[in-house]
Amino acid sequence: MPRTRQGVPLPEQTTTSRPTLEAVAARAGVSRATVSRVVNGGAGVRQPLVDKVLQAVAELGYVPNHAARSLVTQRHGTVAVIIAEPEFRVFSDPFFEQQLRGISRELTAHDIQLVLLWVESVADHERIGRYLAAGHVDGALAFSLHSDDRLPSLIARSRVPAVFGGRPGLGSDLDVPFVDCDNRGGAREAVRHLVALDRHAIAHIAGPRDQTSSLDRLAGYYDVLLDADPALLSQGDFTEESGARAMAELLDRRPDVDGVFVSNDLMALGALRTLRERGRRVPDDVAVVGFDDMDSVVLKSDPALTTVHQDVEGMGRLMVKLLMRLLDKTHDSGAASLITPTELVRRASA
Repeated sequence: MPRTRQGVPLPEQTTTSRPTLEAVAARAGVSRATVSRVVNGGAGVRQPLVDKVLQAVAELGYVPNHAARSLVTQRHGTVAVIIAEPEFRVFSDPFFEQQLRGISRELTAHDIQLVLLWVESVADHERIGRYLAAGHVDGALAFSLHSDDRLPSLIARSRVPAVFGGRPGLGSDLDVPFVDCDNRGGAREAVRHLVALDRHAIAHIAGPRDQTSSLDRLAGYYDVLLDADPALLSQGDFTEESGARAMAELLDRRPDVDGVFVSNDLMALGALRTLRERGRRVPDDVAVVGFDDMDSVVLKSDPALTTVHQDVEGMGRLMVKLLMRLLDKTHDSGAASLITPTELVRRASA
């Protein structure tokens, strides 16, 4: 005997057939158009009917057809996340893990799939540009950009809505919103803390000169120490090993160093290792302050690292929220860039 609901015949379902939009409509006792509006997030459907449709969707195990849904919404439900670093950096630096976690969680909350792209060499720029221009994604999130990157111009050429993680370089004329922390202000607070500890030879281990975050932190250092000796400045590449090498160079040039502000926590971890190897006590002989407040790094530091906290996961979420504003055509004003605050977290190293 045919199955019915309120006198309306229900389509027969086999164990292998995929439930259709029509089947959901019949089960809910509404029109196909009503079901389509509900499952595609459309407005104008009364809540009792929405509840009926959602109940029918759950009972039948209906999954919207992605291709058909794209035709209705003009969306692919996919966002490209581009990290302008090689794979080994992405998986070895906890900064990227935290930023990706924030991005992924916020995209999931919007029912959007993440497509991860990274740059092993400059040859990957064209590949990524072609992928974006082919219309596979609704938008793009890009971070860890370098001053000589072609990625920003390729993203602009693809006409895909985008948000950057980190302030674009001074030479960039692209009108793309970004999310960053107050790198310069956080650096000033770190150096002022070392000055307050009565340290007189305060060094700085800077990050790469082709990234605005490290340039802003360097500027914050000079904001406090206007006449700092150039011999007190060394440079790394945000890796632990580079921090160890930079600290050794500083001690060779200026054995009287009694304080050091390091541009990120991983390099600070390397600096602490070198100081131990050279027999320098922290903080008695040399006080050390990092930047990032990465839990996985701080837990390994000995002594516990004083550092500048930035909400990396929160910035990832904010990037997605700004992109959603760009994708929402009702927001004519677009999306404004955001600078998040930092905070000095005092522990045993300074």
